[in-house]
Amino acid sequence: MRVAAPDLLPGRRPLPPGAAEHLAPHGTTIVTVACAGGVVMAGDRRATMGNLIASRDIEKVFPAGPYSLVGYAGAAGVGLELIRLFQVELEHYEKIEGDTLSLHGTANRLASMIRGNLAAAMQGLAVLPLFGGFDTDSDDPATAGRIFSFDVTGGWFAERDFHAIGSGSLFAKSAMKKRFRPGLSVDEAVRVGVEALYDAAEDDSATGGPDLTRKIYPVVMTATADGVDRLAEEQAGAVAQGVVDDRMRNPGG
Repeated sequence: MRVAAPDLLPGRRPLPPGAAEHLAPHGTTIVTVACAGGVVMAGDRRATMGNLIASRDIEKVFPAGPYSLVGYAGAAGVGLELIRLFQVELEHYEKIEGDTLSLHGTANRLASMIRGNLAAAMQGLAVLPLFGGFDTDSDDPATAGRIFSFDVTGGWFAERDFHAIGSGSLFAKSAMKKRFRPGLSVDEAVRVGVEALYDAAEDDSATGGPDLTRKIYPVVMTATADGVDRLAEEQAGAVAQGVVDDRMRNPGG
């Protein structure tokens, strides 16, 4: 695409002058938790346009490679385009090289794609991803979960234990800070992630909580030595229902 149609790449398209954040839905919130043997990533399903709910069931967490996950917060259309292009590039690399790109190399590639969207980000169409996965180069599979965050200029940073992005991230990280402990099992980390999203939804209007009426639950994915997996709707719903039931008995958490 850089040779044939560079204007189609993220960050290369002309935008009208002035701020453009009101032109597109924005998605939040994404959380990720390191656990014994990998990472868990979860995202709420709401997208907003100002004070309006643009979508109740958008998906913001995806597989990146065989052992990695990526989620995004920000302009929904730009974010989806960036994720899809990112997935294609990783697949292309694997086919050409016959091997998967390392987690650090993958994070570096994602950072350069964010940097390419800087002009649009300055006009309000910013996208920030959250990346994590199982490090196949690690000497200890039990502590092989890795988490990477990014800033709008393309800087990337290794995070420890847990992280969150999006408008509800402050509340989600506060919740995870209280719930996290080293060596969480995958199931325990899933519960921590869903609880963090629930807490974020309580204080951030742009974050959607579990919708038990419409049966819309957070997207929850895991990356372990067995690869990437997505919790079935029934499993995610059971975890969300458990959180809601516990809060009915103890609203303060």
